[in-house]
Amino acid sequence: MTLSADRVSRTAAGQLILDGVSFTPAPGSVTGLLGPNGSGKSTLLRLLAGVLTPASGVVTLDGRPLREFSRRAVARRLAVVEQQADTQTELTVLDVVRLGRVPHRRAWTPSTPADEQAVRAALDRTGLTERADRLWHTLSGGERQRVQIARALAQEPRELLLDEPTNHLDIQHQLDLLTLVTELPVTTVIALHDLNLAAMYCDVLVVLNEGRVVAAGSPAEVVTEELIAEVYGVRAAVTPDAPGDRPHVRFLGTLRRDIVRLP
Repeated sequence: MTLSADRVSRTAAGQLILDGVSFTPAPGSVTGLLGPNGSGKSTLLRLLAGVLTPASGVVTLDGRPLREFSRRAVARRLAVVEQQADTQTELTVLDVVRLGRVPHRRAWTPSTPADEQAVRAALDRTGLTERADRLWHTLSGGERQRVQIARALAQEPRELLLDEPTNHLDIQHQLDLLTLVTELPVTTVIALHDLNLAAMYCDVLVVLNEGRVVAAGSPAEVVTEELIAEVYGVRAAVTPDAPGDRPHVRFLGTLRRDIVRLP
């Protein structure tokens, strides 16, 4: 069993943000959420994390409604990495990663050997052991995102939810981050804007548009010239990197639907 959304809807300020979305990532897979701005990607991730509640439908964890779990119980299973994180407090990398153990401890109790082992393992997995004593505010954007993933790993989750973690990163850090994430032994759901990165790193893609799922499947099934034109309003050429390989997108320009028709 795993995390699942069944016909979930969500409104905000009288506007329908998600409309009857069903979604169940396969255990151990990497699922990419795609769609233009305002399509509902972040809202769906927050519903899956239990931060928001659906107006209708249900999110379940191992077959039980997520609302039946305490926040602490959810945090022991699910870890979330937001687009950006910041703090005014002078924390070290080690301090930030230790925050991932909070769901596993009673309030005001000291760290246990198991806590410290999980923290050290997370630092090692993300290549941050040598930076453990560095102050958070001295790190680059890519390093900060890596620390947030280490903090999430210290929770020892079975599901990892990431909301556009590559935003504001250069190409090298984007590739390093996604390589790290896709090698983790967890079920991962990651919202992305870049179609080529999504096709390179994700097992399954789910495309949202105006709050609804308009496509779902393998990258080769989902990333098509027709879908890019319809969902993004962009003309593109889609070719596999090699026969039977993942698709590669080359953008050709904005599609003006009022005067231009697809061939």
